Amino acid sequence: MATVDSHTGVTRTDTPVDIPADTARTGAPVDGFASLADQAARLDAANPLAHTRDRFLLPPGVVYLDGNSLGALPAAVPAALDDAVRRQWGQGLISSWWDEDWWESPLRIGDRIGALIGAAPGQVVAGDSTSVQLFNTLAAAARLRPGRPLLLTDPGNFPTDAYLADSVAELLGLEVRRVSVPDVRAALAEYGEQVAVLSYPIVDYRTGERWDLESLTGDAHAVGAVALWDLCHGAGAMPIGLDAAQADFAVGCTYKFLSGGPGSPAYAYIAARHHAAVRHPLTGWHGHKDPFAMEGSYTPADGVGRARIGCPPILSLLALDAALGAFDGVDPAAVREASLSLTGFFIECCDALPAGRGFEVVTPREPARRGSQVAVRHEAAVRLVPELAEKSVVCDKREPDLLRFGFNALYNTHADALAAARALAELTE
Repeated sequence: MATVDSHTGVTRTDTPVDIPADTARTGAPVDGFASLADQAARLDAANPLAHTRDRFLLPPGVVYLDGNSLGALPAAVPAALDDAVRRQWGQGLISSWWDEDWWESPLRIGDRIGALIGAAPGQVVAGDSTSVQLFNTLAAAARLRPGRPLLLTDPGNFPTDAYLADSVAELLGLEVRRVSVPDVRAALAEYGEQVAVLSYPIVDYRTGERWDLESLTGDAHAVGAVALWDLCHGAGAMPIGLDAAQADFAVGCTYKFLSGGPGSPAYAYIAARHHAAVRHPLTGWHGHKDPFAMEGSYTPADGVGRARIGCPPILSLLALDAALGAFDGVDPAAVREASLSLTGFFIECCDALPAGRGFEVVTPREPARRGSQVAVRHEAAVRLVPELAEKSVVCDKREPDLLRFGFNALYNTHADALAAARALAELTE
């Protein structure tokens, strides 16, 4: 009978693996590894998403666990780019803006992303970088609450989010207060009517801890504030449910779990109820109501189209469009289930194999609080990342002492998780 471990989220199909006492204590890989290898094989054989691995071009022999930084190459992208360059650009030239639907691609691709983050059509636009989208959307969000002087954000936020919060605050005469997520409710109770915007990530980029988007959005609304969410480490790895949570704004990159490619365009979500009132500081001509009238003053487009700025990077957008095909026919809930199984099994492997060698799993063990990466603390993290790469296990680090292992359920396997844990054990023998 299948059972789910309440701490790791691993679905077991039979009796749990019994790691011998000496293996659990010393990390000796022999018997423990064999038992875990059997478990990995069973879990991979039962994985309903196993077929999606063929939708990616992965280097042979490489265990790629850095998809939380740059997703693997989807198999459909090379041909799509070749067509975009040789036929659409090379032959169609400027007519491809209309004949190939380049002009509408930010909105069309935005709707494809929207389907993965729980947004109904007409609320997501793709194009520009994450930093540009975040600046434009954060300023627009704050403008919806004039007279409120405070902007709350996470003290451990990704640097770009922190820098831009300060920049927007300076531009609009606001004050930034850095409040950790567990303390947000108390902060809102103390001075909530002064808060214009909450700006938080859905997943902590260092530890992989997942925050409760729906609850925090509700807390913001209770005091009349709006919430902006950074989805970079969540979109493509889990259901987001923006509409269901009554979210206001969100931004995200597409080169991590969405595998859009290096520097692929970011996106912005604006809830439909805000479309008529939202005012962006960056008012490029693509966001104009009648862009080809070439008027001397700006009139925003109807709907989310007003979030467009300038000419989008068409080649990157078309690569992203092809990459999103990897999610065709895939339920985000199934991706989440597979992701929790992978990360839970990796935590189990870390507990068993390199145990007692200075490793500490800092990512929450409770499935509901975990994103799709596992962060492991070790004093030699900076050295271990390149040494793992020499063993064909690719992950990354966050200095001074965190190793991050990102699991994409569309192409990673439990065997990958075990190989990474075993490599850690071998490098610290």
